Amino acid sequence: MGGVDVTDPTTLVAAGAAAIAIVCAALALSARRALAAVRRSTDILTADGSGHSLADVVASRSRDLESLAAQVDALSARLDATRVELSAALRHVSVVRYDAFGDMGGRMSFSTALLDDNADGLLITSIHGRSETRTYMKPVVCAGCDQLSPEEQQAINQAMGRS
Repeated sequence: MGGVDVTDPTTLVAAGAAAIAIVCAALALSARRALAAVRRSTDILTADGSGHSLADVVASRSRDLESLAAQVDALSARLDATRVELSAALRHVSVVRYDAFGDMGGRMSFSTALLDDNADGLLITSIHGRSETRTYMKPVVCAGCDQLSPEEQQAINQAMGRS
């Protein structure tokens, strides 16, 4: 008899082991294909050819954004300080030229207002006559001053944007 005895336990175990080996090989091949697919999809997570992962790039950009946010905060503080300083600068200026005396021509007299944002500052008036010129300086507080001529009041109003 040279055939295989199907009832022999050794043959049955060998056949079962062979069947299990075939199933395991099929599962291993399937797992290898799945792993290859996962690796291909994770290749997207690597940045350019530098070898940095997406997580590294995101972390780096996050640090950059934090640095930029700190710089913006510092610039904002400097801008606020500059605004405070600028409000005290004499930046509202107006000149009104006029004839102080009816017989003089050429509007040689003038009143100049130099004011800050609070309408505080300085008023310079120069009155030109035939034989002399007189110049006066007056302090201005809140757009007001003692004994203002109409031309001086006009200069203050123009400097503060009020016509």
